[in-house]
Amino acid sequence: MINTVLNTISVQKFLPQLGIQNEMPGIEKAYHKLVSKTGKGNDFLGWLTLPEEITPDQISDINKTAEYLASFSEIIVVVGIGGSYLGARAVIEALQHPFKSILPNQNTPLILFAGNSLGEDYHKALIDTLDIKEYSVIVISKSGTTTEPAIAFRILKEHCENKYGRTEAQKRIVAITDEKRGALKKLATEENYKTFVIPDDVGGRYSVLTPVGLLPIACAGLNIRKLLNGAINMRRMLLKNTTYDTNIAMQYALLRFLLYKEGKKMELVVAYEPQLFFFIEWFKQLFGESDGKQGKGIFPAGAIFSTDLHSLGQYIQEGERHLFETVLSVEKVSAHLPIPFDNNDLDGLNYLYQKTIHEINLTAEEGTRKAHISGNVPNFRITIPTITEETLGELIYFFEFSCALSGYLLNVNPFDQPGVEAYKSNMFKLLGK
Repeated sequence: MINTVLNTISVQKFLPQLGIQNEMPGIEKAYHKLVSKTGKGNDFLGWLTLPEEITPDQISDINKTAEYLASFSEIIVVVGIGGSYLGARAVIEALQHPFKSILPNQNTPLILFAGNSLGEDYHKALIDTLDIKEYSVIVISKSGTTTEPAIAFRILKEHCENKYGRTEAQKRIVAITDEKRGALKKLATEENYKTFVIPDDVGGRYSVLTPVGLLPIACAGLNIRKLLNGAINMRRMLLKNTTYDTNIAMQYALLRFLLYKEGKKMELVVAYEPQLFFFIEWFKQLFGESDGKQGKGIFPAGAIFSTDLHSLGQYIQEGERHLFETVLSVEKVSAHLPIPFDNNDLDGLNYLYQKTIHEINLTAEEGTRKAHISGNVPNFRITIPTITEETLGELIYFFEFSCALSGYLLNVNPFDQPGVEAYKSNMFKLLGK
């Protein structure tokens, strides 16, 4: 059974029905290219079958490694950038207690991240924290030479060896890297680090359901089997339903492509639950790096409502009409926090007495959606019953599948990223490499 529901009614009203009918052969052709692995970039389609190919032994190895690291670590530092950290962080931030870092008696380590920026103050503050905390490191890089994580890992490796000694540090460092080659693979072999493999046929932004994402998620005490089960359920549904009328990934990909052709060049992905902030960040990389090439592609942006309604709401309502919204809607939350009664009622909120914050949040979502649609902003609505490992697994696979279809509709390779080399080349020249 699939929990994820896609509502496209408030998008279709902005598009001519004939246009949808005319493009259906195109999306069905893209679908068959993807599932038959005959489209562009088909050597990077390992993610397509991955959820069902991970064996119980592999899951057990990941869980045992997570338990081992957690047994002596107050903090586990995950070193990586882009797809090497965003997927894991998306799931962890969505499911863990938002104030875990200051709560006493935690059963699982705090997961911190490094190497995703060149912020010196951040990394120095991290080192200062690790001076007084027990920790271990998970370093993620296919090559081991990507500048940002390589710098962070060099610093963390030195710190770990100085604090614990080289032999003990070797037990506290886990590498997730290429199976046979690369600087990190060579170092991991020399130092005898516990190692997991990044599959050759899975690109970084599609790698959250490999050890790249699964090990940090397991270290946070979350259930990776349930995450994979959610992805498996979505995969089976998308493969079972082979026509536009029954396949939600085909519907989402085609309608956003038609909006793009109508001049809607920006997609604003919106959640009303703040813990989905990093899920949106993962989405932005997935679609931005997959579709944005050859002068094409929808610009992916994100917002948390109602927070960002107080900064972006005016523009969304009345600014240039070049955007559409994709709303991630959550039906239920685990908490129950009703509004209390106040005898003075100076704030005028007694009319909300006994309503919960989530009830009000859902009302804000409905009212905002109606306002934006009336302001000519097309709205997708993607609904899940609650935020769990299983529903996040569904969403991850749904967006990966939809993203691949989107690339094929644009006639680009959704699995390469040639444009990211330009800034690196300039940086290396300026640094004198």
